[in-house]
Amino acid sequence: MKLNSSLLDLLRGGGYILYVRHGEATVGVDQPYLNFQYCFTQRNLSELGRRQAIYYGEILRNLRIPIGYPILTSPFCRTIETAQLAFGRENVQIDPFWIEIYRLSGYLSGGEQRRILDIFRSRLEIKLPLGSNRVIIAHSFPDGIGLGQIPNMGTVVVNPRGQGNGFEIVHRLSLADFASLLS
Repeated sequence: MKLNSSLLDLLRGGGYILYVRHGEATVGVDQPYLNFQYCFTQRNLSELGRRQAIYYGEILRNLRIPIGYPILTSPFCRTIETAQLAFGRENVQIDPFWIEIYRLSGYLSGGEQRRILDIFRSRLEIKLPLGSNRVIIAHSFPDGIGLGQIPNMGTVVVNPRGQGNGFEIVHRLSLADFASLLS
């Protein structure tokens, strides 16, 4: 599907999941003693990442894409801050499951990886009511797994087909792709 009014019409009609990677984070790695209560143990949003998050929310509002609340995020400070800057502090709900997507980039057994991907798939299969879209702000995937690599503030538009019926990736959008829909 080309980036055009038909994609915008689909999104305005609702019923989709917008799976979004958090904004640009600082260089480095999360600490081995990472604690979700202490942001200093994690990579956090850079200034550019903060501006990206604010811009993302502005784009969705300007495009009149209906969003259902709450916005779901992983417990990492960078995902929570991205969601709060884009959609408002009061509209964010932390969902611990999304830590599992982050864990896929580590060393996991094949069975553990399949378990995570099965739960992930079941969450993206749930049909949503028309008229609004669900936003999940979490992490990228390793190449070739799940939704694959996602750039900072990139969005994968997912069409849930119903429990047990899988999901369809409708489109992959960078932040610049989303901004281009404004013109």
